[in-house]
Amino acid sequence: REGMVRTGRFSKHLLPCTSWLTVGISVPRPDQSGLLYTLVSLFRASSEIEQKRLTVLVHLAHSDLTGLRETIAHISTLFSPQILSGKLLLIHALSDAYRTTDDTRKEAHGGEFYSKQNRDHAFLMSFAAKLSEYFLLLEDNVLCAPNFITHIHWKVDTMRSDPWVLLEFSNMGFLGKLFHSRDLPLLAHFLLLFYKEKPLDRLIPHFRTLLAQKNPILCRPFLFYHRFSYYTSNDSQKATPVRKKNPYGPDNPPAAIFTDMKVFDVHFPWKAYTLDESFFWTQNVSAGNHLTVILKHPANLSRVQVLTGTIVDGKHALEKGQVELGYDPEGMPQFCTSFALLGHLLEGQVNQEIFKSMGYDMSCVRLVVKANQVGGLIIRHIYLWEENPKDMEAAQSWR
Repeated sequence: REGMVRTGRFSKHLLPCTSWLTVGISVPRPDQSGLLYTLVSLFRASSEIEQKRLTVLVHLAHSDLTGLRETIAHISTLFSPQILSGKLLLIHALSDAYRTTDDTRKEAHGGEFYSKQNRDHAFLMSFAAKLSEYFLLLEDNVLCAPNFITHIHWKVDTMRSDPWVLLEFSNMGFLGKLFHSRDLPLLAHFLLLFYKEKPLDRLIPHFRTLLAQKNPILCRPFLFYHRFSYYTSNDSQKATPVRKKNPYGPDNPPAAIFTDMKVFDVHFPWKAYTLDESFFWTQNVSAGNHLTVILKHPANLSRVQVLTGTIVDGKHALEKGQVELGYDPEGMPQFCTSFALLGHLLEGQVNQEIFKSMGYDMSCVRLVVKANQVGGLIIRHIYLWEENPKDMEAAQSWR
């Protein structure tokens, strides 16, 4: 453990501030697959010229020392050229690097988990502050668009005359957030001040507004998105999703899918609820149209994610819509008799955690069109996470 920290200190002095961009990733669990996939995607998506501008900083934030050593050994084998050239840095914080958590104050709604997430990222950002001019925050288990560095460089150039604090190259949680490295010490301090209050993806917008950027700056096309891995299944019941391989991904409990939108061959409504890469395609939707997921049994949900439009450029996304949670099912076939608004779509997407007061005994999730829209519409995914106390910590890594 001590040797790992010495290596991190040595690496910090080894690499001068010559990179243009540092990509920072904090890994909260010993599972290697998501991190390895992300590293492969990062370097494959970057040309040799682009990699001269790039440093990748990985904070291995889990406390399992056996798993930590295995992860370091595996990464060192696969990415030795990047490590030797200083393009890939691995760091790990000693347990006493964090302030002691006050056990007398128990956080509600999983706060004990996002408090660690915030402290992990504060350490990551403190280390990254002098490595480069800009800092890009990613997660593990992520796909990167080809030549993302060139896209980001072009966007930064176009913004030179406009002051900014945060540029967003994804609208999913804290994924794809770009900062000036000069702001990282202040951001790290901010996270340590409020680490118990909110998850990271909700603290970052507060930090942005404190530094006088009132509105988010979403940069199209989005360059980063989560990768899910699943087993295939021969289950013929179309209302039941393919069983998932990744234990940190969505659950999508058994359900039936109903819609009053136009249905065409091949891309059926239930495909929006599967856990593979299929989707529902329709066209010329009207205000009031809906796609509703009716669960076979009421469930306690902790998170809902609705994705519309194509992955890379967001074409055929729902321009105006909202997601509602339904309760008290009746009839045959069943329908929910009451609904509560979860959130409005932003750039065709919703990624919303659910307060416990809303998430219990939920029977429906409904996507509602709020304005007429001419042309094609792709409803790519409806992902549901069930609340499970044993899995709450793992679920934080998807925020």
